[in-house]
Amino acid sequence: MFMRDKLRQSLAIGALALTTTALPAIGQETQGRTVAPLPAEIEETTELVPTSPVADSEGTADAGLESNFGLGRAATEAEIAAIDIDVMPDGRGLPEGNGSYAEGSSLYEEKCLACHGENLEGIKELGAPALIGGRDTLGSDKPVKTVESYLANASTLYDYIHRAMPLDSPGSLSADEVYALSAYILGRGGILGEDAELDAQSLPQVQMPNADGFIADPRPDSL
Repeated sequence: MFMRDKLRQSLAIGALALTTTALPAIGQETQGRTVAPLPAEIEETTELVPTSPVADSEGTADAGLESNFGLGRAATEAEIAAIDIDVMPDGRGLPEGNGSYAEGSSLYEEKCLACHGENLEGIKELGAPALIGGRDTLGSDKPVKTVESYLANASTLYDYIHRAMPLDSPGSLSADEVYALSAYILGRGGILGEDAELDAQSLPQVQMPNADGFIADPRPDSL
């Protein structure tokens, strides 16, 4: 106890000494300081000036960009087309091509079975969901969201496969292969028959079981 009290007294005395001793500010001379005079005029420099605002294909400047600061360039039509692959609910954006249930069956075994299972039941351990089943479960305590039970439009199935599958090489499937896989999955879900063949005209006409389970978004596409 005695040693602890002595230590406290020493700390208190040290703190008092610090507060009562005038110390020079960091970087400040004790004998005063000098200040360099400002130049009468600012010299001209060769610093780069930002370029003019980015212009679109019609030569109109983009009001949302004051300048591109000399960086980058406008994307070419080919570069835009490579990523402009979205498919709308009514089928707009679907490419030319076709595929059948029979073709999709062999493709599924090669490209999809390892993750989604032989019976399209999904493999939980891999994080791969079931693709079919689950009808009329969305209002229950244990909803099962699948192509069969949840999607309002068959075009959504095409869009997702085309964009994101297979997991190890997304975007590698041709349009014909995606149509074939779509026909196979829809056939296995009892939405189409085993003689089904899909293309840009027939796929949007597929009636999905849960088509009436959604409310249309009234907002314009531009928003």
